[in-house]
Amino acid sequence: VQLQAYGGGLVQAGGSLGLSCAASGGTFSSYSMGWFRQAPGKEREYVAAINWRGGPINYANSMKGRFTIFRDNAKNTVYLQMNSLKPEDTAVYYCAATRGSYSAYAASYEYWGQGTQVTVSQ
Repeated sequence: VQLQAYGGGLVQAGGSLGLSCAASGGTFSSYSMGWFRQAPGKEREYVAAINWRGGPINYANSMKGRFTIFRDNAKNTVYLQMNSLKPEDTAVYYCAATRGSYSAYAASYEYWGQGTQVTVSQ
């Protein structure tokens, strides 16, 4: 499956941004999906994941209450709605797919998108 993430950009602190990840070349509804991010000089960090059915859903602690992951299997797309953004949310955001159950571990995912830059200014 090929993944294309988009929707990144520049936003002020406290603002919102929505990311999308479109899948092609596979049966999207059979994949669990995850979002990860990587800031300059830092390791890739787990953000959120959603199982192939649309639930269960899991978030990294620092994202709970601010980020929402959801999917539309009819559109072969997974989304990440980010609210109350902080400068420390600045990173390249990646979507990933796995045939297994959703996971917080990057190594569990077989397919990755190219990433989209999110920059949160003060």
